[in-house]
Amino acid sequence: MDKADRKTRIAVAAGMLIKNPGKSYTLKIFCDMFGAAKSTMSEDIAILKNTLKKYGQGDIEITLGAGGGVKYIPALFPEQKAGVLFEVARKLSDHSRILPGGYIYTVDIFSNPKYVCAMADILAGMFIKINPDFIVTVETKGVALAFSVARALNKPLVIARRDVKITEGSVVTINYLTGSSKRMRTMSMSKRAARPGQKALIIDDFIAGGGSVYALCEMMKEFSITVVGCGVAIATRLPEKKKVDNYKALLTLEEVDIENESIIIHPV
Repeated sequence: MDKADRKTRIAVAAGMLIKNPGKSYTLKIFCDMFGAAKSTMSEDIAILKNTLKKYGQGDIEITLGAGGGVKYIPALFPEQKAGVLFEVARKLSDHSRILPGGYIYTVDIFSNPKYVCAMADILAGMFIKINPDFIVTVETKGVALAFSVARALNKPLVIARRDVKITEGSVVTINYLTGSSKRMRTMSMSKRAARPGQKALIIDDFIAGGGSVYALCEMMKEFSITVVGCGVAIATRLPEKKKVDNYKALLTLEEVDIENESIIIHPV
């Protein structure tokens, strides 16, 4: 096979890395693919890294040493992050989203790849340095967001179910009170989903009183797993005292005023 020129090498390497965020590739993989020297590929990767950062398309993390390699890290410029979150907040501020009981309709936002992937990249950037073993969430609306964070960090996703599925096999089940409505609910997780001693990152779409997130933390204790972080898309301002306090949110829901038909929500 003829040796590839620099433009081809960079284009193909960029496609591989961006398609598989968080996955580490050794330089040898690229050297063998293109018939290029290690020094040549190092220069190509450096050019790609600088180009992506310059135009706000993410970053390339380079690890030196025998076990080193290169991997793509999704990342947004501060102004890009602000733009995404401002747009999401603007859409969620539409008073027509108000539902009975003071809830707001968010399904279309959390099923839209444009917003889910962007919010996931922001959350992934917040927690990339803690290097969790897996991402965990509770069904159902937070699954798309959690999956996208898992993909960005190249980690598996574990889902705690509200109803036991026969396909889960043996499960651990706990009962818990929701933080806002104080209703009793059940949460189950497959015994095969995780191993003792692992580290978990909790991702969810919404936190009000914190009951579901607290229950996930308690579930992790049942598996002897350490929770190393918690990220949510939306957090309500009230109640100020939630069942968990070590979470990071992208948006704050200040108020849902049913009488005046208004929603106040803004980026954190």
